Amino acid sequence: AALNPWDVMLCVSGTAIACENALVVAIICYSPALRSPMFVLVGSLATADLLAGLGLILNFVFQYVIRSETVSLLTVGFLVASFAASVSSLLAITVDRYLSLYNALTYYSERTVLCIHTMLAGAWGVSLCLGLLPVLGWNCLHDRTSCSVVRPLTKSNVTLLSASFFLIFLIMLHLYIEICKIVCRHAHQIALQQHFLTASHYVTTKKGVSTLAIILGTFGASWLPFAIYCVVGDPDYPSVYTYATLLPATYNSMINPIIYAYRNQEIQRSMWVLFCGCFQAKVSFCSRSPSDV
Repeated sequence: AALNPWDVMLCVSGTAIACENALVVAIICYSPALRSPMFVLVGSLATADLLAGLGLILNFVFQYVIRSETVSLLTVGFLVASFAASVSSLLAITVDRYLSLYNALTYYSERTVLCIHTMLAGAWGVSLCLGLLPVLGWNCLHDRTSCSVVRPLTKSNVTLLSASFFLIFLIMLHLYIEICKIVCRHAHQIALQQHFLTASHYVTTKKGVSTLAIILGTFGASWLPFAIYCVVGDPDYPSVYTYATLLPATYNSMINPIIYAYRNQEIQRSMWVLFCGCFQAKVSFCSRSPSDV
């Protein structure tokens, strides 16, 4: 079959995603210092995005090399599970940031570690179940009338996935609004303790709120078009609509390591050690707390 340019772009996107996140996973596994709950969550996100990138590559290879319904189901299920784990890991990171501010005094307790591991186990378990649904029979291979805009997934299957995404997005939106309130309240209290509101108070608050807006805005802009189209779209529509909404969704996995990993100075230091074997002592690396936005 002739190469579809959209499939090529998805494969290129998957390659970039896999390379970026493989580096993050290697850094976290290589560095014993990166074992706090925050880095466990970042590692989970990077692992999910790495698998998603590999899934896009495998989907391209099998689509043009090994054309099989069974292989198609396996690759689609693999992609659904990977992207679901990525979105779930983003939710877990949001919950972690909220807890680090709301329960700052008890955040570093063993209870927090147990909570993080429980969240991740639940997120990956649910993601695996969502990925297995088309493999176990929830597909439209034998009933083309039930197909969605993403073959071989059924309309009811993509509706479930879209509804899950909308729920996660609303929860993240609510938590980030609460985080903004806590950040603004803390900054205001610090300013009052200094007996006046300094210009840095407004700058710090504005920077924190802007960063949260960028994080949530990037997530929403990447996934919302595809989630909405999965609900309102029809399989008879041109496939270009599906590709045009799916491709930006993959960019979220490409942006995640930049937002959550490469900006972190502990990871920057570990990256320097990984590649160079040592780092310059004169370079100052300030550790970022889990609540940093």
